[in-house]
Amino acid sequence: MTYFYYKSATTNQQPKLNEETKALWETLALKENWRITQLPNGFYQTEYELDDQWIDVTRRETIEGAEQAIDSSVQHFRKRLKAFEGPTVVKTFK
Repeated sequence: MTYFYYKSATTNQQPKLNEETKALWETLALKENWRITQLPNGFYQTEYELDDQWIDVTRRETIEGAEQAIDSSVQHFRKRLKAFEGPTVVKTFK
């Protein structure tokens, strides 16, 4: 059996993230930038606003399902932004 080992280390360097991507993630991390629309077939579509244009993301059968999809997306992008803040010191020793 072959074993793969993963090395991790903390550094003082911040991960690289271009400003355009960061701005998009910050937009997607705010629930006020999202909306739900009802389609003619009865499904609900989630959309986010970017540069005064609404961009469709996903479709759900119920409004509750659409809102849950938005909540999950907001949470996902908040986690992605937090990951780029770097490691957090949780305990130090003297």
